[in-house]
Amino acid sequence: MLKMSVTLPFLEKNILVTGSGRGIGRAIALRFAELGANVVINYHRNETPAQEVANQIREMGRKVLVIRANLAKPEDIDLLFDSIEQEWGSLDGFISNAASGFNRPALQQKVTGWDWTMNVNARAFLFATQRAVPLMEKRGGGSIVAISSPGSHRVLPDYVAVGASKAALEALTRYLAVELAPKNIVVNAVAPGLVLTDALQHFASLSNPETIPHAIAQTPAGRLVTPEDVAGVVAFLCSPEAFMIRGQVIILDGGYTLPVP
Repeated sequence: MLKMSVTLPFLEKNILVTGSGRGIGRAIALRFAELGANVVINYHRNETPAQEVANQIREMGRKVLVIRANLAKPEDIDLLFDSIEQEWGSLDGFISNAASGFNRPALQQKVTGWDWTMNVNARAFLFATQRAVPLMEKRGGGSIVAISSPGSHRVLPDYVAVGASKAALEALTRYLAVELAPKNIVVNAVAPGLVLTDALQHFASLSNPETIPHAIAQTPAGRLVTPEDVAGVVAFLCSPEAFMIRGQVIILDGGYTLPVP
């Protein structure tokens, strides 16, 4: 009987995934581990799910670091990357997934909510990238992927602060793609539509049980995006096959945003 060889394209690569204790970040972290990578798990508040993901990665035979850091704080960004440098010395990939925000109408936004949203979603991406680049240069280059949202260019209810932060994130993606290209660092973004996470199902059950069926009915692909869908695209963007894709925002929504309402 012939034995099929298993390809591990990220074997011994070091990948940081921020906000990777749950949802999309968790799926991304597990996908990279399945493909051979060592993974840095980052969380802010909930340690238990982060440790659960870490245990799954260890069971695959990969190395894992679990680091608590609030990316709204520059000193925590330094703590995160100082820890990575001390433990592993280098990075091959940085996935900027951690996100937060205060959903309110524009005229009800407050300075504290605006600043928090922009700092976590956009400012952290820039300054975390500044710290990631020297660690990637040690490996001869690397890949950076930011997780954005269609709300960066579409008007969603009460989404003004998050939408603006994601628009800034996408602008940073383009600028960084050009500036970091000579360093052999590839930068792109993924903008998932409505993603079928445990959190979405929980909130839909509390607010409007028809939210998910309605969204599915409006999606040409016939289902919602899953965290695993997002993880697959992110892994592809970090692969050699995506080397010539630079500064792009890949919309991943099953065609939801294509038809005119």
